[in-house]
Amino acid sequence: MLLSKAWETYESDKRIEGFSPQTLKAYKLQATLLIRYFKDIKLNTITTVQLKEYLAKSGGTLKPSSLAHRIRFMKSLFRWSHEEGHISKNPA
Repeated sequence: MLLSKAWETYESDKRIEGFSPQTLKAYKLQATLLIRYFKDIKLNTITTVQLKEYLAKSGGTLKPSSLAHRIRFMKSLFRWSHEEGHISKNPA
C-alpha cells in the first residue's frame, strides 16, 4: 500500500472513530510532510532507521512539543497499519 493510500484509509478510519476535526487536520499536515519527505513509496518499505533520519532532519528546527506531535502521529499511523495487516512489521 502506498503511503498516500495508507493516509486516506487511516483518516477515514479515525474519522469513524470520532477523532476531532482539529486532530485530523493536524495529522493531515504531518502526513503531507511525511509523504513529501519519503515520496509516495510503499508503506512496507519504510524502516525504523529511515524514520529516525526523518525525525533528526526535520526535528532540528521544531519545538519539543511539535516534534512530540510528529512522533505521536507516526506511531499511530504505523501501529494502525500493522494492526490492520497492511504491513508485517511496525517500524515506528
